[in-house]
Amino acid sequence: MKKGISFLCALTMLFALTACGGQGSDTDTPSAGNSSSRPVDESQSSLGESQDAESPAEGGKVLVAYFSATGNTKGIAEQIAGLTGGDLYEIIPAEPYTDEDLDYSDSQSRTSLEMDDPDARPEISSEAISISEYAVLYLGYPIWHGQAPRILSTFAESYDFDGLTIIPFCTSGGSGIGSSAEVLAEQAGSGSWLDGERFSAGAARETLADWIDGLALEAAGQ
Repeated sequence: MKKGISFLCALTMLFALTACGGQGSDTDTPSAGNSSSRPVDESQSSLGESQDAESPAEGGKVLVAYFSATGNTKGIAEQIAGLTGGDLYEIIPAEPYTDEDLDYSDSQSRTSLEMDDPDARPEISSEAISISEYAVLYLGYPIWHGQAPRILSTFAESYDFDGLTIIPFCTSGGSGIGSSAEVLAEQAGSGSWLDGERFSAGAARETLADWIDGLALEAAGQ
C-alpha cells in the first residue's frame, strides 16, 4: 500500500530523528466511564529474562509487539505489521486471563486487583525476543482502568530499549491513550518514545495507514 511504502522509505529518518530519546502517551480504559464490564482487548505473551539491546539493526527493521486479552489489540497489531512489513510478537501471560478475571465491575477480579497495585508484574510466558535486531517497535495494548495492563510494565522493565524508537498504540471502547505510554517509558528507562495513538477495535486499514504515513511525514519534516 502506498502509505505503508512511504513509511518504510522514511523509516531510517524516523529512527535518526528520534534516537536521542522521547516520551509518548497512550491509553484505553475499562473502569468508570466505560459501558463494558470487561477489558477491551485480548492476547497473550510473556518474557523470560531481560534482554540487553545493543545497537539497532541496520535497515530499520520493525517489530510489532502486543498484548491482547480479547483479540481487539491483536487485530490492530496484525494490520500494522502488514502495513510496515514488521515482525509480530505476542506478549503472552503465563496465566491466561479468564472472563471472570476481566470483569471490571468486580473490584476483586484479577484485573481490578492488578490495576489497583502499581507494583503488580504478571509473568510473561512468551519466549524472550532479541530487541537489538530492531530499530522501531510498535507496542500495542488495551487500556485497563486508564492505563496499560500491568503485564506491559513487566515487558517494559524486561528489556533494554536503548537505540530503539518505540511507537505505542492502544485499543479502547472510547477513552483516549492518556498517560499510559509515558508511564511505560518511565518504567523502561531507555529508548526513544513517540506519542501514542488510540484506535477502536474495528479501525479501518486506511485509518492505520494514514497514521503510519503521518509518522513518516513528521519524521521527514513535512
